[in-house]
Amino acid sequence: MSSQTIKKMKPLSLFFLPLALFLSLFSLTFHISTGQTLIQNTCKTSSKDDPNIKYGFCTTSLQAAPASQCASLRGLGMISIRLIRYNVTDTRCSVKILLKDKNLDPYARSCLKDCFELYSDAITTIKLAMKSYNTKKYYDANIQISSVMDAATTCEDGFKEKNGVVSPLTKRNEITFQLSAMALSVMNRLKNNG
Repeated sequence: MSSQTIKKMKPLSLFFLPLALFLSLFSLTFHISTGQTLIQNTCKTSSKDDPNIKYGFCTTSLQAAPASQCASLRGLGMISIRLIRYNVTDTRCSVKILLKDKNLDPYARSCLKDCFELYSDAITTIKLAMKSYNTKKYYDANIQISSVMDAATTCEDGFKEKNGVVSPLTKRNEITFQLSAMALSVMNRLKNNG
């Protein structure tokens, strides 16, 4: 190419470069904005329909998940189920660590052993729920996720049966319960819409 051709191209490329950059940023902003709106609307509806779902927790949880900004409603459902799986797996690991404490109260140890079993089963159950959800077997997924919710409640209730015993898993159980409620809410909307 001659230097004259390059000089002629330069002003033109200087025009298109900012235009391309602007359009890319606009497109990205539009997708993020659309994703944010879907998350906010989903959480608003879910928290309105179910007192177990807190709007702030719902939006924060979904927004922090990878690819949530570009997800459809169905995608947000799968993200919710994945969040349950991560939480259930992490809670089981935490229980395992707590059980290593030699000075643990015998009753608390017994409760933690029960929780360990409940969360071990919940890991298997949430994996089944993911498969059911992927194949649009929402009825099965609903039962499986409800079972995970029950596991969290049963774990927490075990500590309440004896005065003076405090559950070290209260926050984790609440998160499992609330994430499960979010997934059930999304599935309910999917069933009603489709």
